[in-house]
Amino acid sequence: MKVVLLGTAGYHPNERRHTSCILLPEAGVMLDAGTALFRAGKRLQGASLDIFLTHTHLDHVVGLTYLFDLVREHPLDAIRVHAAPDKCRAIDEHLLSPLLFPAKLPFGLRPLLGPIELARGGCCRSFDLAHPGGALGFRLDWPGRSLAYVTDTMADPTAAYVEQIRGVDLLIHECYANDDQQEFARQTGHSWPSAVAQTAAAARVGRLVLTHLNPLLDTSSSVWLEAARRRFPNLIVAEDEVEIDLG
Repeated sequence: MKVVLLGTAGYHPNERRHTSCILLPEAGVMLDAGTALFRAGKRLQGASLDIFLTHTHLDHVVGLTYLFDLVREHPLDAIRVHAAPDKCRAIDEHLLSPLLFPAKLPFGLRPLLGPIELARGGCCRSFDLAHPGGALGFRLDWPGRSLAYVTDTMADPTAAYVEQIRGVDLLIHECYANDDQQEFARQTGHSWPSAVAQTAAAARVGRLVLTHLNPLLDTSSSVWLEAARRRFPNLIVAEDEVEIDLG
């Protein structure tokens, strides 16, 4: 099963990265709907799509307004957008306000109230994350494979969410700040590399991908990752349109 990192930036896109959007084409699952959503149409498989939103900050939801073009590239029988109940209301009342977007988009909002069954015998479970305005993380399990998606929170090996991600094959975790920007990260509810690595080690995950990167961060050098790799060697930095084999 492939995991496609369509967008790997936080806050805003730049020449190299679009904002958060992850696609599992074979499962018909998308995690967040940032500016990279426009890339999904040519990769979709199947006749339905379930989109799971961590929260409703614009860098994670603005791509919902691109869905008309997505279904032109790949027609779908159903698109379901899953989010916390208050986030569903925010989308309906604000993002879809006629003053912002004067057309009815081709999806249905589904408040997250429990586990969601997925194609291929999978299941998606959500859990709370600490972030201004509130956010969710997701754990997706299929027979013999699993992944967790954690973004817009401050990594901490003692955090409650560590139990929710324990033992996953692949952890995709936000890393918006550098190790020398820890105070900024704490103030804004974000993570830095060594803390993410410590959290991955505490949760005993198989592989770690750092995403939701600061668009102003220079990721061309590995120096900023040295401390993190000492704590958790099996990590990579996300790049747009990279495919990862979940097994």
